[in-house]
Amino acid sequence: MSEFRGTTIVAVHRDGHTAVAGDGQVTMGESTVFKHGAVKVKRIYHGQVVVGFAGSVADAFTLSERFEATLEQYSGSLERAAVALAQEWRSDKAMRKLEAMLIAADAQELLLVSGTGEVIRPDAGVLAIGSGGSYAYAAATALYENTELPAQEIAYKAIKIASGICVYTNDHITVEEV
Repeated sequence: MSEFRGTTIVAVHRDGHTAVAGDGQVTMGESTVFKHGAVKVKRIYHGQVVVGFAGSVADAFTLSERFEATLEQYSGSLERAAVALAQEWRSDKAMRKLEAMLIAADAQELLLVSGTGEVIRPDAGVLAIGSGGSYAYAAATALYENTELPAQEIAYKAIKIASGICVYTNDHITVEEV
């Protein structure tokens, strides 16, 4: 059985706004586009937090649900919830097997949560994950540093640029902003 792959997620924080964008492609194996319009970015915690996820589809959904429950437990504190999720992810036997990554953002913070226990806040206002993440990261960083574009436009354009380079990324783009 072939594995499903292919996600590009980028997040940009600028001027009190955070935008998270993701492409819509799901690829089966190395060469078959299985779905064009998947949504890998969503609002959670009463619309105040946006998450974007990459990795195994089922694992990403599981992780997203766990993160939302943890946000409820910590009254919406993004950093506390991310640290708690990372700790649980590392120590829980079943969760350790999850193959996914998560970008979580609210209007003030932008964080990457990984299964190895990292919670990373970027030095600049840009993060990216997934198969086209490095392309989207490079594009978003260049736009961030050399234009006055708002966060939402930078995130959108970064995915659009990545979709022209990465075969696992398409231009069916979802953007959410907080």
